[in-house]
Amino acid sequence: MNRWILVSGLMTALVVSAVRPGWSSDQPRASVAAPQTSEKTQALIAPVGRVEVAFVLDTTGSMGDLIDGAKRRIWGIADEIRKANPNAEIRIGLVAYRDRGDLYVTDRTDLSTDIHAVYGKLLDYRAQGGGDRPESVNEALSVAVNRLSWTKTSDTRRIVFLVGDAPPHMDYPQDVPFADTLKIAEREGIVVDTVQAGNAADTETIWRTIAQLGRGDYVKIPQTGGVVTIRTPFDQEILELQLKLNRTVVPYGDQRRQATVKAKTEMAAKAAPAAASDMASYVMRAPKPEARGVVTGEGDLVADVIAGRAKLDGVKDGDLPAELQGLSKEKLAAAISAKSAERGALQGELARLVAKRDAAVAAEKMKAGEGRDGFDRVVEEIVRKQIM
Repeated sequence: MNRWILVSGLMTALVVSAVRPGWSSDQPRASVAAPQTSEKTQALIAPVGRVEVAFVLDTTGSMGDLIDGAKRRIWGIADEIRKANPNAEIRIGLVAYRDRGDLYVTDRTDLSTDIHAVYGKLLDYRAQGGGDRPESVNEALSVAVNRLSWTKTSDTRRIVFLVGDAPPHMDYPQDVPFADTLKIAEREGIVVDTVQAGNAADTETIWRTIAQLGRGDYVKIPQTGGVVTIRTPFDQEILELQLKLNRTVVPYGDQRRQATVKAKTEMAAKAAPAAASDMASYVMRAPKPEARGVVTGEGDLVADVIAGRAKLDGVKDGDLPAELQGLSKEKLAAAISAKSAERGALQGELARLVAKRDAAVAAEKMKAGEGRDGFDRVVEEIVRKQIM
């Protein structure tokens, strides 16, 4: 262990001195550096049309509490991003990582507007593995920068959050060192922030270096994640409306696609009231009314018809749920129209409750020390700053 720390410390010093002369770990948190080319400057000042956020998350045994907190608050984080940029499209991705010899080294969920799918993947993660303290951080960062479908347009903000409590293995010869990956990130306009769970000094040194080279921010949070769930008097009623809205969903397509849509409605039904409120708030805050479906992604016939992604005369009878098969085109159109009208009325009620809940949550957040160093709050703060 001591030998590894010595070697990694020397490596870090060499990397930092070569790239950022005079930097030390005693300096305040890194901030986003000004772009160096006119093209990057133009991208920075362009109106934000899309925000892409990838979480590179350590899922080894010591991260259990933080992962549970992320499961509770992923919708809240997405909702805060949407509040900061109400007209922007939001895409979120995940790269879970452990180490060699574990169930997986990295597990990638690509950037997507389908937050339900990302949420479902996050729910599947359990904190396990990671016997020898360093983890496969180098490989995870490389996957995030090079293998996610980043949008390369001037109106897109691209952000990575590296979240973990242990430093990288620097003794895997085939790994791409993080310093090289961060050069690619800078070239591609991807900002890399680091969130350290716990107080390990060796992790702090590396995490500060990665944030500095990634033109991002470094923050430290409690090992538990520090997530505080804010409950309001409106959560239960919002959940009940969400359940009613679920009944307006009409899955269609092949059996696999229909099963996927049904699973998303079941996730909402099983969510705790506060999490369901975050979910409903995010969906209701979509910039265009036709995008305010009940579940994210495609496969709900009502939402897809409203948004113009599907036409009823183009849907095969066998791709409809059993209760709608065999109907005439007129009766099918009437059934979908009725579902759409019911959804519109319920969403009107939901919008009223979400506004009241927003006010209650804002009041709670004003309380001194109320989860301000928690995973969700620091991520929200950094994203707001970096997408302005």
